[in-house]
Amino acid sequence: MSFPLFELIPRLSEQRLPRVALGQFPTPVESLARLERELAAGDGDAWVKRDDLTSAVYGGNKVRTLELLFGEARARGHSHVLATGAFGSNHALATALHAPRVGLEPSALLFPQPASQAALDNLRALCESRAALQAVPHWSLLPIALVLRRYPPGVAAPYVMVPGGATPRGALGYVAAGLELGQQVAAGALPAPRRVIVGIGSTCTSAGLLVGLALAAHFQLGFGPRTRPRLVSVRVTPWPVTSRFRVLQLASRTARLLHELSFGTVPLFDSAALGSHFEVDGRYLGPGYGEPSMAGNEAAELWQRSGYPALDGTYSAKSAARAVFGLRSREAGPTLFWSTKSSAPLPRAAPTDARVAGHGALPPAVRAWLLRAERTLGAR
Repeated sequence: MSFPLFELIPRLSEQRLPRVALGQFPTPVESLARLERELAAGDGDAWVKRDDLTSAVYGGNKVRTLELLFGEARARGHSHVLATGAFGSNHALATALHAPRVGLEPSALLFPQPASQAALDNLRALCESRAALQAVPHWSLLPIALVLRRYPPGVAAPYVMVPGGATPRGALGYVAAGLELGQQVAAGALPAPRRVIVGIGSTCTSAGLLVGLALAAHFQLGFGPRTRPRLVSVRVTPWPVTSRFRVLQLASRTARLLHELSFGTVPLFDSAALGSHFEVDGRYLGPGYGEPSMAGNEAAELWQRSGYPALDGTYSAKSAARAVFGLRSREAGPTLFWSTKSSAPLPRAAPTDARVAGHGALPPAVRAWLLRAERTLGAR
């Protein structure tokens, strides 16, 4: 399994940057020619990066992030990791399914979100896992809940991860992904993209890709400074969480961490350099986080008719809508769509009334949300 940060930066190592292996890399790139034909648009210049295939256990973008966060947790002597996020959090589910693979005990502190099929499926699977679950009434109460958490004598506090793992260390997983893309372009797997389209929620993936694409251009890996792709991050979470300033701030902190870990051998990219090839597109958010949009629904139908993996209305369908827009408007390519939502089958879930969390009964708020969502969406 490749990890381009170690391959391309000799002064980095497992000792400097602890990591566990969770995914299968590099993930493939594929042509979106069938979608182009469906739309009667494009000329073979549309591609997809299949990060939905990062793991057969549970794929998507969180696998890359967790490799670094779990590595740090183990290096610090933690045996327990705590994810935070919405009820349907991909990050929380990925933590629950992958942490036991590397000897870590998972738990999650969750807050409510609008009901959607993707969120319902994720929360059902999370409840079937080994993760101990707790809930707060609103996302704004997360910091207070973390401060007030108490542990029995002799029980160590867990390694706590912010929503989406959006820290400089977590973002390094997608710095490596940007270099991986450069390697694939250099190997002839796809042409150098003019733009990369990705969904933006917690900002971790976008921040890491910004640094990774800049670093690939610095190394002349697949593209150079003048041909570096533009990153188009499509909002699935509203402003200010996905503000351009916030992404660039995390990207700059990630670049600084990498500069320090490499003993200064990696350039210290500032926010101006990173932001020159970056935009945030909020046109496809629809009613808000967790709520499907009309453009996203149309993109999901087009994807399905074209024979590509299913998109979900909360995340991937909204970013795919931006790719569809570009094809219809004959935007100059090549364009790469980054697929970030796991396409691995989820564990089969028991009925809510018979379900318990990994270490005890479901929190009342979680059970109530599940029952309401199943009534609204229909149990599957």
